[in-house]
Amino acid sequence: MIGRLFRRGSEKKAAGGKSWLHRVFTMDRLMGLGLIAVFLFVYAADPYPVQFVRAKTFDMFQRMKPREVPAPPKKFRDLRDVRVTIVDLDENSLAEVGQWPWPRLTVAKMVQNLMQMGALVVAFDMVFAEPDRMNPKGVVNSMYGLDAETKKKLLKLPGNDAVLANVIKGRRVVLGQAGHWTERETKAGPPVKKSVALLGPKPHVHLPKIVSLVRNVPIIEKVAAGHGLFSLMPEPGGIVRRVPTLFAYDGDLYPSLSLEMLRVVSGRKTIIVQTDVAGVKAVKIAPKKFFPPTGLTLTTDSHGRVWPYFSKSDKKKYVSARDVLNGTVKPELIRGRMAIVGTSAVGLLDIRATPTEDHMPGVEVHAQLIEAALSGAFLLRPNFINAAELTLILFGGLLMVWLVPKIGAKWTMILFFVVAGSAAGTSWYLFAEKRILFDAGYAIVSILLLYTLLTYTGYAKEEGQRRQTRDAFSQYLSPAMVARVAEDPGELKLGGDKRDLTLLFCDVRGFTTISEQFDAVGLTALINKLLTPLTNVILNRQGTVDKYMGDCIMAFWNAPMDDDQHARNGCISALEMLAEMDPLNDRLEIEAKEEGRKHIPLRVGFGLNSGECVVGNMGSDQRFDYSVLGDTVNTAARLEGQSKSYGVNIVIGENTYAEASDFAVVELDLIQVKGKTEGIHIYALMGDQELAQENAFKALKSANDEMLATYRGQDWQKARDKIATCRELMDGIDLSGLYDLYEERITQYEADPPGADWDGVFVATTK
Repeated sequence: MIGRLFRRGSEKKAAGGKSWLHRVFTMDRLMGLGLIAVFLFVYAADPYPVQFVRAKTFDMFQRMKPREVPAPPKKFRDLRDVRVTIVDLDENSLAEVGQWPWPRLTVAKMVQNLMQMGALVVAFDMVFAEPDRMNPKGVVNSMYGLDAETKKKLLKLPGNDAVLANVIKGRRVVLGQAGHWTERETKAGPPVKKSVALLGPKPHVHLPKIVSLVRNVPIIEKVAAGHGLFSLMPEPGGIVRRVPTLFAYDGDLYPSLSLEMLRVVSGRKTIIVQTDVAGVKAVKIAPKKFFPPTGLTLTTDSHGRVWPYFSKSDKKKYVSARDVLNGTVKPELIRGRMAIVGTSAVGLLDIRATPTEDHMPGVEVHAQLIEAALSGAFLLRPNFINAAELTLILFGGLLMVWLVPKIGAKWTMILFFVVAGSAAGTSWYLFAEKRILFDAGYAIVSILLLYTLLTYTGYAKEEGQRRQTRDAFSQYLSPAMVARVAEDPGELKLGGDKRDLTLLFCDVRGFTTISEQFDAVGLTALINKLLTPLTNVILNRQGTVDKYMGDCIMAFWNAPMDDDQHARNGCISALEMLAEMDPLNDRLEIEAKEEGRKHIPLRVGFGLNSGECVVGNMGSDQRFDYSVLGDTVNTAARLEGQSKSYGVNIVIGENTYAEASDFAVVELDLIQVKGKTEGIHIYALMGDQELAQENAFKALKSANDEMLATYRGQDWQKARDKIATCRELMDGIDLSGLYDLYEERITQYEADPPGADWDGVFVATTK
């Protein structure tokens, strides 16, 4: 039955409905909450893909708004006004002086020239790991044909390494060291001067740990003012973003090259490292000459890394090493500056990728770190940022989980764009104005995935409901109505609504006699052959089949879907159902002949009535059907029964007639059907509007009305005359049964008059 579609929902209503807990925590919302938990877990685990996307987002920010390159100060105040110059072993220098490594005498001359020009500190972004091949010992061993005296004289000459050591000694020169993450063969040298002092527990476990340390030759290394590691650690995508300030090796702490340069230029002996159980908090250099009054503090992450705010590559920082050696460099590019010797030559393999540049010499990364340290231009990710990002994921996710099922995908999508836009705008504002790195991307993607999942589950659930509706209603409604119900289930009005409906009852005449010719299987087949074409007519006219009662069909119009023409559609359906009987009987007659049995034609009668009914779920707590109740229903059933008494096929009530008065309709009687206390006018539906316009039908209808008037006026003879006139005017419209009935009544009334107060109402004694 049609009501089975709604039974489950009705049972819940009958039981008092779902609890608030079930209404709030629906399956799709529980799935959404589970997905939020997954997102939070992934955020806490921080796998490589999440790191990669986050890092790329921050790279994009720096490309969109790189740090401005500071202009030379007009007046020197303290170390914050110091600029960095890169002494570049560029292609021109290598072409003129020769391939690297250069003789240490050449390097010594370059250091000497830089110091004479007023460099505050000179650092090397390289390591002198091997003795100079031009040292006397190397020359003697490599030259053939030298006599013993000459060899002796050569060996007494000072070595190139010693010359460079003498130039470095007593000057602010920082030598570079190379740290490697894999085991390499290294030569032990003199102990490195320790320049790191701890304030707190050892942070070694949190720091980048190098496995092998490549140092300078001892004669040079022991006289240098400082030693720093120039190793960099590329991050996801091979880009240098965060630069270590400290390294752990063999139980000791080693500073980076740039940090050591800042210590040396300050004149301080130590770098102070503040730590706690979580790792490094900050590195400090106490104030002294040239320093800001409060000293210099670099806030790091727990691993001792800082996040420089990179600028675009600045070619104005570079001077050619060739010009320094020749003394042709502009003095203002060296005087009062910190000089780092490095290379931009591609062949020397020190080219790095940074957030702002795909190709930047590694030496400039150190220079930018120094600039960032002196100007405080670091990017920060404070601890509260993690809490803020988690809150955004949780809040935005819960918002989607609550609102998508509640207000629908369209409005929630607008809300998503508001939340996503606000989060992205906040992320950009914090970067551009506060230099704080807030990752809104992961939260936005998480919220979008939640929105997509909830929207999809809602769509799938709605599509499932539509499919269920189609499956259930396809047996009872027309395909067009099934499509309308499936697209908008909200059009269904359930739960006992009052509506104006048109009811149709159809029954087979003499079915008991017909059924005696068949066994159970044959009778079932016959019923199906009858009901199928009649049901198709109802469905094609937007009707709803309520139920089958043996050989009887009950149907109605204007529920569950609205039908403004329900009375007319009911009438047309009855006429078309009646028209289906002739071809059906023809087929059944052929079958009867083939089976060698008697053919009894199937004849059907109809009763239609329109009026207010209660439509909805009817039944008990255990079983529900979608059906109708009301006096209108009962009257329609009585009218179907009266069609046999009046000898017509289709009987309609006065409300139905009021909506279909342009059809070919003749009045039958003013009757009080069984179960009613008042009389109602009933009519015979003979045909459609085309028949109603024919002159022959108009004449018959007029004569029939005159006959009823004389009958109700108790002018029995004149009524007989009018009946005779009507019989003459029938002309193919069979109302002989009706007129036989009236002649029989007139005979009875002539013998037993109804009395002067008779109102013409006939009281029916049968259903």
